[in-house]
Amino acid sequence: MCGGEQLDLGQGQYIEPTLFGDVSSTMPIAREEIFGPVLAVMPFDNVEDAIRIANDTKYGLAASVWSKNIDKALTVARRVRAGRFRINTTLAGGPELPLGGFKQSGWGREAGMYGSEEYTQIKSIHVEIGKRDHWV
Repeated sequence: MCGGEQLDLGQGQYIEPTLFGDVSSTMPIAREEIFGPVLAVMPFDNVEDAIRIANDTKYGLAASVWSKNIDKALTVARRVRAGRFRINTTLAGGPELPLGGFKQSGWGREAGMYGSEEYTQIKSIHVEIGKRDHWV
C-alpha cells in the first residue's frame, strides 16, 4: 500500500516503514516472523475470525488490538497466543515485565521476575537448630 523502498545501509536487507494491504493467511508475509517496520493488513469479518487469524501461525511473540470496548479487547487478549499483548498501544511495558514469545517465538522469558528465574536454581535448605513441636 505504501513504503517498501529498499534502503542501502551497507549490509543486510532493509526496507523503509511499509504497509502491506490485502494480505491473506497463505502469503509468506503472514506466515513468517518479520522483524522490521512493517504492518500486514488482513481483513476479517468478526472477532472470532480475527482471533483465528491471529493464532493461525507457528509464531507468537507479540500482538496488539485497538478497541473502545475494553471487555472485548480483554477477551481477545486472553485468547490470542502471544507472549506480550498490548491493548490500544504498541510500545507499553517496562523492564519489570517478562518478555518472551509463545510457540516458535522463543523459549523462556527475559526481564522481570520470570526472566531472572531463567538464570536461577532454587534450593531449599532446612536446618533444625533445636527442639520444636512438629506439625506433622
